[in-house]
Amino acid sequence: MYETKTLREKIQLFLIILLPILVTQIGMYLMNFFDTIMAGQSGPDQLAGVAIGSNIWLPIFTGLNGIMMAISPIVAQQKGARQEKEISSSVKQGVYLSIAVAIAIGIIGFLLLDPILNLFSIEEEVRYVAKYYLITLGFGIIPLFVFNLLRSFIDALGQTKISMGIILLTLPTNILFNYVFIFGKWGAPALGGIGAGVASALTYWVSCSMIVLVIHKMYPLRVYGIFSTWITPSLRSWYEQLRIGIPIGFAIFFETSIFAAVTFFMTAYDTYTIAAHQAAINFASLVYMMPLSIAFALTIAVGFEVGAKRYEEARTYSYLGISMAVGMSVLAGLILYIFDDSVARLYSSNEEVIELTKSFIFYAIFFQLSDGFGAPLQGILRGYKDVNITLVMAFVSYWVIGLPSGYLMANYTDLGPYGYWMSLIIGLTAGAITLWFRMVQLQRTNIRSYAK
Repeated sequence: MYETKTLREKIQLFLIILLPILVTQIGMYLMNFFDTIMAGQSGPDQLAGVAIGSNIWLPIFTGLNGIMMAISPIVAQQKGARQEKEISSSVKQGVYLSIAVAIAIGIIGFLLLDPILNLFSIEEEVRYVAKYYLITLGFGIIPLFVFNLLRSFIDALGQTKISMGIILLTLPTNILFNYVFIFGKWGAPALGGIGAGVASALTYWVSCSMIVLVIHKMYPLRVYGIFSTWITPSLRSWYEQLRIGIPIGFAIFFETSIFAAVTFFMTAYDTYTIAAHQAAINFASLVYMMPLSIAFALTIAVGFEVGAKRYEEARTYSYLGISMAVGMSVLAGLILYIFDDSVARLYSSNEEVIELTKSFIFYAIFFQLSDGFGAPLQGILRGYKDVNITLVMAFVSYWVIGLPSGYLMANYTDLGPYGYWMSLIIGLTAGAITLWFRMVQLQRTNIRSYAK
């Protein structure tokens, strides 16, 4: 990151930061994307099992990963304020914290897995696949959390091409592991959907090893000495990251968990409906990587300018990112509308699943637009380290307004399972509106206070 003077310079720098983040996010999500597609080729029950497992795991992972993401605004503001010596300490403490969080969630998950799965009214084969998909995935929790902490550190420095390179190298590894363990190649057992969990866990270890090596050896990252010297874990430093990270994590959890809740309610329908729902969500989530990547880039750019107390510049970056995200979401909606049949056939050869998937994709078009507006707003507010009010807004929007309205439409109108997708549209729209007003208020307050 560096200071810019003109709008043209800001656009150029923002794109330099954004494009590698976008490639990285797409690469990371493609791991889940290929898990789902390749498991789906083993049968609807395998796809449904991976769907259930993914929808249990993803809200937990993304929520807890919010704690790791707190390092991004912390480092970005330290960089903007030229507090270089503080960066190394913050990252080292973040590594300790990520390992502690990963161990804790692994223990809790082991104890609660069966009780959680018992809440779902699903076929025995689907339950079996979901359980062991999660168990095998669990062996990669520690490297996954450490990787995301280190990746947030690298990106906050503006070195986003490094993260991109690592992901581009590990994605083929994930596909290879999927091929081997899902379909039983080269002497490995054919594990179906469970093999996707094995493949993901192995990939997490590979990607974590690579990023540790890069940080230790590559300039300019090695100057921070993240792995050359060690310090004592500090509860005070952990508290600083948790103070920012926990609200970020819960805000993300409230958003992602509404998708898991919708999948939970979908279990009242047949396996084909569950499989079609997962297929549509999976592809829509892939398209969502664009506004999500813009949100990450905004956290870095806005955080850097806020750290330097250049609040007008932070506002300019904010509107630049929002405009870009909304435009790309409109384009994403057109892609989903035009290629719905082609997308559906990526996931299944069963005609009933294909037709149901196309129907779900129609609803996905509309919540893509809400996400395109809401995601960058979350990134902007994280750049300001404004996370507590955002947490409350997320809970109210998704769980007080969105999900109850969807439940009513699903059970008391002719929409059926599509009513739950209406809850996604309503919740995401309500969240985007409230976040907009919070951003405007925050920008005005900072600019006025600094002007005095």
